[in-house]
Amino acid sequence: MTTEPRPPRALARVLFSPWAITVAFVAVHAWLIQDAWKWKPQIFGDVGLYEWWVRNGISTGHWPVFDESWVYPVGALLAITPPAWFSQTPDGYAWVWLSLVTALDAVATVFLVRARPRGPLGAWFWLIFLLALGPIFLGRLDGVIAPVILLALVISARHPAVAMTLATLGAWIKIAPGAAAVAIAATARSWTGFARHVVLPGAVVSVLVIGWALVMGSGSRVLDVFGEQSDRALQVEAVGATPFLLMGLNNPEYDPVWNDVIYTYEILGAAPGALAEALDIALPLVVLLLAALAWFAVRRRPERAHDVLLLVAAAELLALIVFNKVGSPQFIAWIGPPVAVAIALYGGGTAAARRTWLPPALGMLVTAYLTYLIFPVRYGEFLGGFQYMIVVGAVRNGLLVALLLGAIVRLVQIAVASPHREAEPVPEPAAAPALQKEQDDT
Repeated sequence: MTTEPRPPRALARVLFSPWAITVAFVAVHAWLIQDAWKWKPQIFGDVGLYEWWVRNGISTGHWPVFDESWVYPVGALLAITPPAWFSQTPDGYAWVWLSLVTALDAVATVFLVRARPRGPLGAWFWLIFLLALGPIFLGRLDGVIAPVILLALVISARHPAVAMTLATLGAWIKIAPGAAAVAIAATARSWTGFARHVVLPGAVVSVLVIGWALVMGSGSRVLDVFGEQSDRALQVEAVGATPFLLMGLNNPEYDPVWNDVIYTYEILGAAPGALAEALDIALPLVVLLLAALAWFAVRRRPERAHDVLLLVAAAELLALIVFNKVGSPQFIAWIGPPVAVAIALYGGGTAAARRTWLPPALGMLVTAYLTYLIFPVRYGEFLGGFQYMIVVGAVRNGLLVALLLGAIVRLVQIAVASPHREAEPVPEPAAAPALQKEQDDT
């Protein structure tokens, strides 16, 4: 005698079915695209610059990096050039750009859904996260690199060399995917694996990209991006700007000032300037310290290597925001992928996994929505120093700091715990069906 499945189980089967996730993906991206056009001046400002750079390069032969210094790595040309081949107008370029970003996210989401054991749950988190964040990532290079980070992390357990290739290529488009590359490198479990799966693919991609740039006449400009941000002041949305914005509620000295060279609002003055210089030093140091902590944790707990990889990837990406004097809202798109992948591989499993990943998942959803409120919804009030929006910004930035500290604490707990003391170890992830043949020896 058979019985009907309980309603919650039946509902879960529907929600986690490929058709339901496909419908959700289409609905979420349709809404985000519609919202992007609603906020067109705020969302597509950078897309207009991308188009100008490419059209100018095609018509005059004068290209960023090849002929002048640029704020992005040279690989960004690979992302911003194709839309110009299939369009003739600014709106046409924007539509092709949106199609490119959506297609990349679709590929990454398919791989996420196929991850085991809870890929569909991870995909639902990813879609809700993007919906909470709003359309800002669609109009920036971050819409390209966020799916690259997601894809690299979801295949990193079984295909570390491919993941490293993707992360390195992504870093040559915009630096953030380098955090995933650092995480893969820091959690390699043998020198052989490190050489094969980290050094070799990373070096091959970098040699090809740098060689291409040199052939095109870039000279040393191919590396200029790594010092391009050094002269910038503290951006108004940056975490480090929060104390000055709070003080600015009663002190006009810290009112945001428009920089008409790089088209952003900054906080000027002796104290903000000193903090901006300190952040330039602190950021690379924190990245290296987190990598060292991850390396130590994997030496102590090799069975937790991939869990550590996702934790340190999240921590590195958060550090790139928290210790960055630039605080653009699209940066928040970086931090969703590690948690989405962790939910797909571990979420809802053991109590240890839930303790590790449920709090940051909830925190990131709130952080994403507060970011949407700041930009584009209430950006005028935020810049105008309205008290309630300054408080929203402070809460958002406080959550980013808390998420970073939580990731560090969990890494330390894994590093110092003896295997027999941790009653509920997080299991190694199962591969997606299409990825099960290759085994990871890192």
